[in-house]
Amino acid sequence: MYPTRNEAMRLLEEAEKMNPGPWGDHSRTVAHCAECIAAKSGLDAEKAYVVGLLHDIGRRFGKRHLGHVSDGYSYMMSLGYDEPARVCLTHSFNGKSIDGYVGNFDTTAEETELIKTELAKIELDEYDKLIQLCDSIGGAEGVMDIIDRMSDVKRRYGYYDPEKWDTNLALKDYFEQKMGEDIYIVVDKNNYKPIK
Repeated sequence: MYPTRNEAMRLLEEAEKMNPGPWGDHSRTVAHCAECIAAKSGLDAEKAYVVGLLHDIGRRFGKRHLGHVSDGYSYMMSLGYDEPARVCLTHSFNGKSIDGYVGNFDTTAEETELIKTELAKIELDEYDKLIQLCDSIGGAEGVMDIIDRMSDVKRRYGYYDPEKWDTNLALKDYFEQKMGEDIYIVVDKNNYKPIK
């Protein structure tokens, strides 16, 4: 289950009022990229857009790092939206391990256990992988080169897990092969700008 596009946009706008910041436009960029790539990859473009738009919805609860993962998962589950909840959980862990998280571990013991337990139950699917990829090219100002985006995250946090870095590059190759096209052309990297 996932909400309609309009409901997802409403949820994001409501969340931005609670915790304003560039994360909202980042989410719009991720959604745009996910929709474009899904449409060329034989996936459901509407579902890709919605789960992309809501992947960081846990940020509505304030400035948290790892905490936004458990917050987003719990919030989406409380609304009955298990597919966005899943992506809230998986988007930060392309290796399915909490150890590769880039950012501060600011979760309670219960939140950390929730993430580990639920993550262990999931076999990553095409939508999980798609949002992981789009998260690694989605900037608040628009689409970024994957190396530039990961380097920006590394500058901000002082670290980027090498395995996560390599997996993101492999995801880019995977979806490019699936589409038979350059990812940046598909997502209109040079022209797309997020609009509320």
